[in-house]
Amino acid sequence: MKLKSIYLTQFFFLLMGIVVVLFATSFAVPFLFFWGKVGLLAVVGIAILDGLIVFMNKKPIHFQRKIEERLNLGDSNEVELLVENLLSQPISFRLIEGYPVELQERSKEYSALLSANSSKKFSYNFTPTRRGEYEFQDVFFIISSVFRLVSRRIELSAKQTIRVYPSVKQMKKYELMVFQQQKTSSGIKKIRRLGNNSEFEQIRNYIQGDELKTVNWKATSRGRDLMVNQYQEEKSQHIYCIIDKSRTMQVEFDNLSMLDYSINSALVFSNITLKKGDKTGVITFSDKIGSQLAAEKVNGQLRRIMELLYNQKTHYREANFELLFESIRKTIKTRSMLILYTNFETEFAMRRALPILRKINQKHVLVVVFFKNNELEEMAYQPVKTTRDIYKTVVSEKMVSVKSRIAQELSQNGIHTILTRPEELSINSINKYLELKAKGAI
Repeated sequence: MKLKSIYLTQFFFLLMGIVVVLFATSFAVPFLFFWGKVGLLAVVGIAILDGLIVFMNKKPIHFQRKIEERLNLGDSNEVELLVENLLSQPISFRLIEGYPVELQERSKEYSALLSANSSKKFSYNFTPTRRGEYEFQDVFFIISSVFRLVSRRIELSAKQTIRVYPSVKQMKKYELMVFQQQKTSSGIKKIRRLGNNSEFEQIRNYIQGDELKTVNWKATSRGRDLMVNQYQEEKSQHIYCIIDKSRTMQVEFDNLSMLDYSINSALVFSNITLKKGDKTGVITFSDKIGSQLAAEKVNGQLRRIMELLYNQKTHYREANFELLFESIRKTIKTRSMLILYTNFETEFAMRRALPILRKINQKHVLVVVFFKNNELEEMAYQPVKTTRDIYKTVVSEKMVSVKSRIAQELSQNGIHTILTRPEELSINSINKYLELKAKGAI
C-alpha cells in the first residue's frame, strides 16, 4: 500500500505540473485553452475530495499510549504508542508525542502511511533520572490523504501521570543473586560461617556448593545419598538503612545523584534483609531528622519502605550528625546494624563527624558507605600528553587518595567501611551484611 501511494502522489504532482504548463501556454496557443481549464478543474476537484477525506470524520484517528504506572529509577522502561486509522481510506500522518518536559525532547516525530482501518505501533525507551511524578502531555497529529493537498492538525487528549520509584528491577535481580546456589559469578561472595551464631534446623540432601564440614556421615551411611546438616541463621535482628540527604549527596554520576544510588541500594538491601528474616527500618536526615520507619518484619514492610523512599529529596545543607546520634539513642533501643549512606569529600569533614560515629558504633554495628569518584579515577590514570594533563593527573590522584585515607582512618577507629563505585553500591552493601551476619557481629 505504501509503494502504491508513493506512485499515486508522484503521478498527481506530475499531473499538476502538466496542468500548470498547459494553463500557462493556453494564452499563446488557443487550442490548449480548453485542456488547461479541464486540468485546472480536475486539480480543484481533487483538492475538494482531499479535503472531504481528511475533514469528513470528526475523529479519524485513535491513539493509545501504553506505559507502566510505576517506573523504575535509572532503568530503561519501554513506552509503546499505538495509532489506528478509523477511516475507510488510507491516510498519512505525523505524530508529535507529548514527552515529559524532563526528557527535553523536541525534534523527534513519528510518521507513517496507514491503509484503511489498520494500525501502527511505535516504541521508545524512557530512562527516568529522578524519583517522583512525570507528566505525559497531549499528542498532536498532522494528517493528510494520499494526495497530500490538504493537511489537518488534530490534538488528542493523552495526558498521563506516572510515578518513578526506586528500582524494583534491581531489587529482584539482587534477590535472585543472593538466594541462588551459584552466587560467586554474580558478585555475591560466599561467606563461611564463623562461631556459633546458627542453630541446627534439619538434615537434607547434599546440594552442590554446600560445605563439606556440614556432611552428616551417620545419616549418609544409612542411605545411598550424601546428607548434610542444615543450620538456621539467627533471625529477627534489627537492621536500619540511614540515608544522608545533605548537599554532598547531590553529586551526580551517569545522570543519577548519590542520593538516588543510595535509595536504590536501600530498597535492594532492605528486601534482602527481610528475606533473611531480619527486621528492617529506614531513617533519613540532613540538617534535621527526616522520615523514620521502625524496624519490623511484618507483611507490607517492604511496600512501606518503598513509599517512604519514593519522594525523598536532597536538602542543600550540612548533615547534622549530632542530631542523628540523639535520634538513634532515643528511638533504637536494641543493638542493631546501621548502614549509613553518606559522602565525605575531605578528611576534615570526616574528622568532624568521627566522634559522633564512634559513639554510635559503641552501641550498634555501624557501617559507613561512601562513594568513589569515577571521573577522578579515570582522569588520574589517563595517558599524559601535555603539561595540562600532568596537572590534572596529579590533582586527581591526590583527591582519589583522600578517599582511601578516609576509609582507612574510619577502619582504624573500629568502624566498618565501604568505599565503592556508585554502580557497585548494592552488591558491596549486601556482601558486607552477609559477612557481618556470618561472623555473628550483629
